[in-house]
Amino acid sequence: MKTLLVANRGEIACRIFRTARRLGWRTLAVFSDADARARHTCEADEALWIGPAAARDSYLDIGRIIAAARAGGADAIHPGYGFLSENAQFAAACSDAGITFVGPPATAIAAMGSKIVAKNRMRQAGVPVLPGYAGPEQDLQQLAAAAHTVGLPLIVKPAAGGGGKGMQIVRQESELTAGLAAARRLAESAFGDGALLLERFLPSPRHLEVQVFGDSHGNLVHLGDRDCSAQRRHQKVIEEAPAPNVPDAVRARLRAAALVVAREIGYVSAGTVEFLYDGREFYFLEMNTRLQVEHTVTEAVTGLDLVEWQLRVADGERLPLSQNEVRLSGHAIEARVCAEDPERNFLPSAGCLALMQWPRLESVRVDAGFGSGDTVPDCYDSLLGKVIAWAPERTLAAERLAAALNDTFSAGVRTNERWLARVLRSRRFLEVRHNIALLDKGAGEFAAPSALAPETLILAALAFHSAGAAGDADPWAARDGFTPNLPAAVCYTLSWKGHAHTVELGCTAGTPTSATVDGRTLLQVADLAYAAGARDAGTIAARLVERRRRARCRVAGAQVTLWEEDAHYDFLLEDPRTREFTASATTGGLTTPLPGVVVSVPVSVGQKVAPGEVLMVIEAMKMEHTITAPYAGTVQAIRFARGERVPEGSQLLELARTDE
Repeated sequence: MKTLLVANRGEIACRIFRTARRLGWRTLAVFSDADARARHTCEADEALWIGPAAARDSYLDIGRIIAAARAGGADAIHPGYGFLSENAQFAAACSDAGITFVGPPATAIAAMGSKIVAKNRMRQAGVPVLPGYAGPEQDLQQLAAAAHTVGLPLIVKPAAGGGGKGMQIVRQESELTAGLAAARRLAESAFGDGALLLERFLPSPRHLEVQVFGDSHGNLVHLGDRDCSAQRRHQKVIEEAPAPNVPDAVRARLRAAALVVAREIGYVSAGTVEFLYDGREFYFLEMNTRLQVEHTVTEAVTGLDLVEWQLRVADGERLPLSQNEVRLSGHAIEARVCAEDPERNFLPSAGCLALMQWPRLESVRVDAGFGSGDTVPDCYDSLLGKVIAWAPERTLAAERLAAALNDTFSAGVRTNERWLARVLRSRRFLEVRHNIALLDKGAGEFAAPSALAPETLILAALAFHSAGAAGDADPWAARDGFTPNLPAAVCYTLSWKGHAHTVELGCTAGTPTSATVDGRTLLQVADLAYAAGARDAGTIAARLVERRRRARCRVAGAQVTLWEEDAHYDFLLEDPRTREFTASATTGGLTTPLPGVVVSVPVSVGQKVAPGEVLMVIEAMKMEHTITAPYAGTVQAIRFARGERVPEGSQLLELARTDE
């Protein structure tokens, strides 16, 4: 039996293990301190510790990975995506250790490892490339001079980067210096290489890509194209195959250009060639020399297992199919479910997943790396899992995926699945009028409800009431509203987004029959039904006047979580007997809304700052988050220095108003 080590974590490690087991391979997982009890460690035959939580000391440490592979007797290493997957030194180290690297040769990775080298090489090969600067002069002042030659707007990219990390868009002259500095800082932090390239910025293109596959015998095929235009902060969130609304002639040239790119560097294994498309012409963006997150939609329309192909090709086999034998059927769309809060500008979320219930629907696939009870670390990517829907045509695939996302339930950690469902149901997406800028510029179009319907508050109160009644064995604790000589009534005060709402339930024989919301709205309640769900979400249903309403719910202590269609509500029950009053934060105190690491402190104690001026930059889950001055003032104290880790809610600085 052969042994495969997956040098990764989360959903991609779990996904690779499934195929490896089906093919009869023994599997090895690796884990850091932060992942000691992670799901991927349980799904492998054996798990090996590789170091502390910081990725540079564990998942990015080549020596530790190779040592773990030797200790576990690995014949091959699959890098997954991210971490070391596009590291030529890692591929070479595997070869030097006598371990098969499941991916392209180190030379191919190196050829595309630098966007500067790649773009120059592809331009010479006749592949369309955007105008820009990809030269060796990397001093920030020289890059600024080159930027003036290229012209604004432009985009600054880490030459060694991928996945949109570190990219900075510069639209005005005043943004150039800060944009170059931020890109350099992120490039060095994320990739260990500060080289940058400049490129003409297309304000609203689509992002198209082609899946290619090669073997060591010189065979090369494409497996169709994908559209990944639904992006937020340059990060893909929704991907689909095939790319919709692309003329046949353009599609044929796109696929042919991708094969030229792969052939130019002698490519082997799975790879993706990415392009920007402005509606008339496409331009080479980069090549990802690894398996992509979105490989699942290609699998759905081709019926192939790309990880199986990778393992067979790595074992020296020829490609299973020739180009003429590849068949595409129907349409598939994938959504990335991440630990982030859409209502707080997508701040990363971390902690224990009290509930993580994935959908189980026909023609829907789930690749998950987390479940109920798992802990989401704050030091890695926020991806929890992917939901993929297939259908004969695109509109039905989008509807199936939206329904599947609405059938996904999480609590304890903020997640984005209902925001994704709203995007999928939007006219812009369904009519293929979206582009890479839509989710950033049109964020308000997909926002959650800003107001509460009285019926939603009643359902939340009924959920809490029913859950308490179901669990009360003590008759003195019964919530039946009994009061001598008065109508039976039970009052609940529910807090939502800092606003308190009162719901009074009128009860007959212990069962709610009417409801008053904030003393104004009176509704009849009938046919009340509640089904508890233990650790899973339960169900609450009732006929409110003439309309029957149903929602999933979870009651945990004084917290009520309600899922109704594509909306997610979190209520806190206020109990006047136990309510605690806490003083507001010290005037001028600035706190971090997320855990992370301080990467920049551009101010000093005693410095005067203007409103909006940057005070500190926090990095969490591979994203930078800027803390700015809410008003003009003087910095009184700085609590954390560059490189220090800060817990959520920590006071970062003290700022005294100028008028004080």
